Amino acid sequence: MYSKISPQKKATIVSSSVATVLVIVKLVIGIASGSVALLASAIDSLLDTLVSLFNFFAIKKAEEHPDEAYHYGKGKIQAIAAVIEGTVITLSGVYIIYEAIKKLNSGSVTTLLTPAIVAMLFSLVVTYFLVQYLLKIAKQTDNLVIKSDALHYQTDLWSNAAVLVALGLVYLTGIDMIDALFGLGIGLYIIYSAYEIIQEGVEILLDKALDGEVVAGIGEIISSHAEVTSYHWLKTRTDGTTNFVEFHMVLRPNMLLLEAHRIADEMEDKIMLLEQKKRWVITPHFDPYDDEEMNEAMLYGRPLQTQECEL
Repeated sequence: MYSKISPQKKATIVSSSVATVLVIVKLVIGIASGSVALLASAIDSLLDTLVSLFNFFAIKKAEEHPDEAYHYGKGKIQAIAAVIEGTVITLSGVYIIYEAIKKLNSGSVTTLLTPAIVAMLFSLVVTYFLVQYLLKIAKQTDNLVIKSDALHYQTDLWSNAAVLVALGLVYLTGIDMIDALFGLGIGLYIIYSAYEIIQEGVEILLDKALDGEVVAGIGEIISSHAEVTSYHWLKTRTDGTTNFVEFHMVLRPNMLLLEAHRIADEMEDKIMLLEQKKRWVITPHFDPYDDEEMNEAMLYGRPLQTQECEL
């Protein structure tokens, strides 16, 4: 049966196709000219292609529905993809630094400057439009993989601009050291930019709570309901696409189960409005009294603090 390609999967196809074109242009002219900065940019574009292809399959898996083996779905594969992408970006930065240092030591000369400059101008324009497209899809879907891809290509945009400036300065001054120095700077910037991607992916894998503002909003929705006495054990996490929320709320002991579910449904409708681009899995627990201390004693092995009088 035919299934429509989601915007995020389409975005990975577009980005991998663009990166492939840039690899061919930069690699051919980079090898011919001997420019470290241009060759570094070509290698970065090659990695972009591989990462974008990997992202396509990561998104495809993440969009699969939960099944008997994966009750919560496979959304966290997006976080794994983000960590891998960040690591690949870091390694490409290290390689660029290596090539720059090697050129500084060898004093090799950059040739074919005019074709190299034209190649980087082409790359700069194409990358700019790609970044705008990816940012639009990232804003539309709030997808971690696309956000990582957009950030990645944003760093490429700056690195391409830096390569263009380096080649222009070499063309005007004849000082080849400028090419290597710019290559060194690009490598450091690429490593720095990868940190944010890796951090967000690791935080999702470690089940970090949702943003503090969102958690506070959830707490406000629960506590402000007229028929809720109190709440406790509010827990949140995300897999990048779906937000998971659990909480215990204290209701009247004699309340009908039907009424309790009506209250929970009202809360869930309001909570889901806090981040409308995400899917939500909300699991409320009904308590006739506040049993937070008892639950913590069972989970953490803490002694119960009772105020019972000895007979």
